[in-house]
Amino acid sequence: MRFLGVDPGGKRVGVAISDPGETFASPLVVIQRRSFEQVVSEIAALCRAEAVEGLVVGLPLNMDGSHGPMAQEASRLGQALAAATGLPVEMWDERLSSENAERHLIDADVSRARRKKTIDKVAAQIILQSYLDTRRRGATQA
Repeated sequence: MRFLGVDPGGKRVGVAISDPGETFASPLVVIQRRSFEQVVSEIAALCRAEAVEGLVVGLPLNMDGSHGPMAQEASRLGQALAAATGLPVEMWDERLSSENAERHLIDADVSRARRKKTIDKVAAQIILQSYLDTRRRGATQA
């Protein structure tokens, strides 16, 4: 079973994919957001092309766990993706995923320009890897 991880953003949407064994997540692409519908369409096309069986969409909760405007927009995206693909969509707490991705890229000595181009798909990778690790342990997200 392969999963697609999605890091929703206002300007760019990061996408990652798992291996068929559900062990590793790898960065896939960054989608430049022109419209909500365009993002849904491109992700649905990726799901078909990559034979994906489920999606994990990052849910940017506030630090206190509440749902702000970005979390509401991510939930809307998750619902639209479920409708467009017919696939199960799991909303996954992504607090600090972009910060972790930035730190990872800095530690890897990636230039600022290159970080800007890749951070969104690395954040999607972190979200998806967290989901896969939790799923493998048979646990659920708290």
